[in-house]
Amino acid sequence: MATSSRQIDSQTTRAATGVPGLWWKSATVIIIAYVIYGAFFIAGGAVNFAGNGNIGRIIFFHVPVAVLSSVVYFVGAVYAFHYLTRHPDMETDAKSAAAMELGFMFCILATVTGSVFAAAQWGSYWNWDPRETSIVIMLLLYAAYLLLRGATGEDPVRRARLSAVYALVALVPGLFLIWVMPRLPALQSLHPPDTIIRMDRTSGTYKMVLYPSFLGFTMLFIWLFQMRLRCYHLCARRSREL
Repeated sequence: MATSSRQIDSQTTRAATGVPGLWWKSATVIIIAYVIYGAFFIAGGAVNFAGNGNIGRIIFFHVPVAVLSSVVYFVGAVYAFHYLTRHPDMETDAKSAAAMELGFMFCILATVTGSVFAAAQWGSYWNWDPRETSIVIMLLLYAAYLLLRGATGEDPVRRARLSAVYALVALVPGLFLIWVMPRLPALQSLHPPDTIIRMDRTSGTYKMVLYPSFLGFTMLFIWLFQMRLRCYHLCARRSREL
């Protein structure tokens, strides 16, 4: 516990002495700004999309956050595994929890943007499409993690251990229900299966915006992840001073 406290103090001190990573944080802002600009002024209307193809512009925001909402859960599970097997300290637990919290946020954004798209394209905000169902499952997995973490009392070690166990136990069914089940041939989905994957199904102007959007939102996650860890460090330091 003392070692963990020294690590947190050291990282908090380094964070306060400068602006680490200023160059890539500036690049993140530039890329996100480019994606916003490109969504409206570079990419044209998408074929077979509502509103003269304009509703297709939402994919530059919906698809990256939807993918991240699943990938970030895996990041949190990796840190949970490290906590249980290699690094049972509060720093590793904080990283797992930060990833889960941000994953929940991305999942909400994916649900909202997906509902806006569904209303314009398919005439209803919710259709219980297999992939829409999978995002509900993802929300429930995140919500259960956060509720469990908040209900484990004041013991940080117990909270960290139970949270890590849940993250790993829920990973296997989560991966199947989110990545496998919606793509089963027997379950017909309103979502086009290969529009983004197949190179010949995406125009050059869309590629110019879509690919940077994945990079930009990934960098944004890293930035938010670091900020959330800093909050954990400051809260831990304050709790020791009280």
